[in-house]
Amino acid sequence: MMFGAILGDIIGSPYEFDCGNKSKEFPLFISKCEYTDDTVMTIAVADALMTVQSDDSDDAIRAKLVERMQHWGKTDPDAGYGSRFYWWIKEKDPQPYNSFGNGSAMRVSSVAWLYDDLDTVRKMARLSADVTHNHPEGIKGAESVAAAIFMARTGSSKEEIKAYICSEFGYDLSRTCDEIRPDYHHVESCQQTVPEAITAFLEGESFEDVIRTAVSLGGDCDTLTAIAGSIAEGFYGVPDELKVECIKRLPEDLLEVVERFLNR
Repeated sequence: MMFGAILGDIIGSPYEFDCGNKSKEFPLFISKCEYTDDTVMTIAVADALMTVQSDDSDDAIRAKLVERMQHWGKTDPDAGYGSRFYWWIKEKDPQPYNSFGNGSAMRVSSVAWLYDDLDTVRKMARLSADVTHNHPEGIKGAESVAAAIFMARTGSSKEEIKAYICSEFGYDLSRTCDEIRPDYHHVESCQQTVPEAITAFLEGESFEDVIRTAVSLGGDCDTLTAIAGSIAEGFYGVPDELKVECIKRLPEDLLEVVERFLNR
């Protein structure tokens, strides 16, 4: 339920900053594979939202998100945060800073598993983005990914997911991965990460194939693959052997939150 995003982050991490060879043929796990800020903030959002009560106000939910995101950011300060977010973690009165970076989309996966209707999923995704990435594109990135995961896990076809994302969020999903791959490069905006990640999911034929397809595109590879993997988990599930590899690479404090999420 968070394995897809975390595995995407770990497997994609060695190839960030255009370090891959644009191929689907690579070992899934090498010595350089490690979790990054994508994993830490995915877990932080889940940790916060598991404490939300039905009568909490939007402001109360935002406050819980801020507290947990700052807590985990300070606990794991060297996970590779962007410079603006790194300073946000340390602020005494942190405010959103109008970002449209892809961080809002990579950390949202738990939302789609915690709530049982699409309207609530979209609302909670907006709130999870709003504490930092309150630019319309930042919010759209989080909301669209959460919607795609929710639809994937509740039985929608890929065609239905694609049609919904295009009509509701206006993303262009007409390009194939073969068309994207040659000129795609490291970029950290939602606008140039979310559509590519969704396309990798749409073209992939299994969970592992989605991961390999996403890595083959290049770019901000850990985040792109975390997003694609989070949707793929909803659609395909995650093979048990990959879950084992994921668990092996997480420290005990982060793993405790994952286990609490799975057992909620």
